[in-house]
Amino acid sequence: VQLQASGGGLVQAGGSLKLSCADSRRTFNNNAVGWFRQAPGKEREFVAAISWNGGITNYADSVKGRFTISRDNAKNTVYLQMNSLKFEDTAVYYCAANIRSVPQSGGYRYWGQGTQVTVSS
Repeated sequence: VQLQASGGGLVQAGGSLKLSCADSRRTFNNNAVGWFRQAPGKEREFVAAISWNGGITNYADSVKGRFTISRDNAKNTVYLQMNSLKFEDTAVYYCAANIRSVPQSGGYRYWGQGTQVTVSS
């Protein structure tokens, strides 16, 4: 598994962005995938996760109703649609593949390089 996150950028509060996480080795279709973020001076936090077939999704309370995680296994890509963005969503966003096929709190072994999301107030 080799992950590449993209799609970050600068957006005004209330706007939208869609992040992508692609597996260049085309091997993570059996893995749960999660999105995490880390703001300056803060610890990395969980954002959302999806099971191998998209049947199970989990979200942090802070993004429920605003963010949607999805995946297209034919394209070996996981997405994070972010709507109604807030200033506090500003962070570097990382995707990670789990060793299991369903989301779990640990087991995220394969990490992408991160993409910066900046929300201006």
